[in-house]
This record gives sequence, structure tokens and C-alpha cells, in this order.
Amino acid sequence: MTIALLAYEEAVLSSISGVMDMLGVANRCLADMGQEPFFNLEIISEQTTGNLPLTVPAEIICSLDVHQDSKADLILVPAFNAPPDLILERHDRLTNWLKKQYQSGVEIGSLCFGVYFLAEAGLLNGKDATAHWFAIPDLKLRYPQIKFLPDVLMTDKEGIYTSGGALLSWNLVLYLIEKFHSRELAVMVSKMFNIDLDKGRQSHFSIFQGQRSHGDERILIAQHFIEAHYSQPIPIEQVAAQAHMSKRNFIRKFKEATGNTPIEYIQRVKMEAAKKTLENTDSDMNQVMAEAGYNDLKSFRKVFRQVTGLNPQDYRRKFCRVGTARI
Repeated sequence: MTIALLAYEEAVLSSISGVMDMLGVANRCLADMGQEPFFNLEIISEQTTGNLPLTVPAEIICSLDVHQDSKADLILVPAFNAPPDLILERHDRLTNWLKKQYQSGVEIGSLCFGVYFLAEAGLLNGKDATAHWFAIPDLKLRYPQIKFLPDVLMTDKEGIYTSGGALLSWNLVLYLIEKFHSRELAVMVSKMFNIDLDKGRQSHFSIFQGQRSHGDERILIAQHFIEAHYSQPIPIEQVAAQAHMSKRNFIRKFKEATGNTPIEYIQRVKMEAAKKTLENTDSDMNQVMAEAGYNDLKSFRKVFRQVTGLNPQDYRRKFCRVGTARI
């Protein structure tokens, strides 16, 4: 099976080298079992073969450019570290090329922020997709015809694959090894890289950052009010009054601007405050709950788990920076 990695200047190095390493180890494991290598890797760039300088102090050796014939069965698009508008404008020819490749029968996958290329090419229209949690709000605004799932690690639909953020995208590589070769080989590679093969969610890594690029000054006032008073009861009527809007109109406008209902936004702000307390203090759970504006521990735990995928105690064990955390 031939897998092509699309290389471009702003690509995240680990998004390329990690795939190379994992597929290399997969072939080495097969050799140790007396079997032939299964994965053949191509590095394809937009307009050059040979050394391609990246924006970090590194170069990638490209074997093909997009004008040459590739034997790829699957193309993987790595993540980038730059503003999406800049990337999409600078590499608009790549989106057209990916579309043509998919139409010719080649499967396409994205790693982390690489999903922007697939979305811009129209390959995800009407499909579920995922990406780095940080990019999800922007992606939802840009591409409303795509159903983005911020909590899942990967999607697989009609020869199109997307994956979660940063190193979580390596779980997609493991998935592809299992899909196209075997579960046994995927397990071996996961053990070599100490990757949890069946990791389920990325929500406990996410940091809530309310959408602020909508340009609606009244909604921004409401957001600031919520963020300043999250530890207190916040009736929706009170927030709407801050924006000088009726409750009904406020709820509609708030959802349009932020992608969340006011209730959802208030919950996310409260949970973000609770996460920071759990990460940085050894406060007991009643104090954590009270500081986040809750007075019922059962409700607090339920919402916390809905938002993060973990209960508060497990979240503290995973992320607490305090030497001895009181649970």
C-alpha cells in the first residue's frame, strides 16, 4: 500500500515525521515476523522535488511533486502552524489537486489542522469531521455544511479521514494500520510508541475560548458579563439586559454569533474555571464547585463530565500541577 504525505513549507514537522516513523516501525515489525514491508511512503510537494525547506529549521526530501504521477492509495495532509487564511490562499492549488485525486479514487486523510484543506476542497460537505479542538469554532463558521465533532478522535467516511489535534492525530495512523493491514500490527506499533490505541475522546484536552470574531458588540458585552460573573447565578434576562435586547432576540443572536446558546456558554465558562482550579490547587471538591458557581455537587459533576469527558477527580489526577492533590 502506498501512502503519500503532502509536504508544504508551513507543515508541522512532527505531523510529517511522526507518520514516517510509525509506518517505518510498522514495516520493521513485519520484517521481524519474516514478512515483506506493507507500507510504501511517498513525500509529495506542490512544486519541487528534493529538499523542501520548512518554516522551522528543517527540510523534507520530496520524491514527487503534484504534477507527476503518484501511485498513492491514500494521501495524508499534515497540520500547519500559521493563520488558515494565509495557508489556504498560498496553497489554493493544493485544494484543487486533492479534489482531483479523490475523484480519481485516491483516499484522503487529514492530520489535525490539515482538515482545512479537505474542507476547502469540498471533500467534507455533508460528512462528519473532526480536527484540533482549537480550530473547531472557526471551522464551524467557515464550513457550516460540515458537521464537526469536537470530541471524537477520528472520522472515516467514504474514503475520507479526519483526526483530532496534535499528537492525537497519530491515533488515525494506528487506525489506518489496523484497517489496511491488521489489528495485530496496529497493537505492536502502539506499544512501540506508547500510544493508547483505543483512546476515545479529546475533550479533556480542550480549552474553552468563546467565539469573539463575530463582530457583534452587544454580544461581546454579554460574553464579558458572563465571564466576570460566572461564580454567581446569572439569569438569562439579566445578561440580555446588559446587551439591551429582549430575552428571545438575545438568545437567537447569541447562538448565531458564538455557536452556543447562552446557557451552554455559561456552563462552558463555569467548567473552564473549575478546570483551572483543579489544575492549580488542592481545594476540596465543594470549594471547586462553589467557585464555579454551583451549589449541587451531583449537577456539577454531571456537567463537568459532559464537557470534559472526565469526572472532576479523574481530571485532577490527569492535569493537577500541585504536588499533593486532595481528592
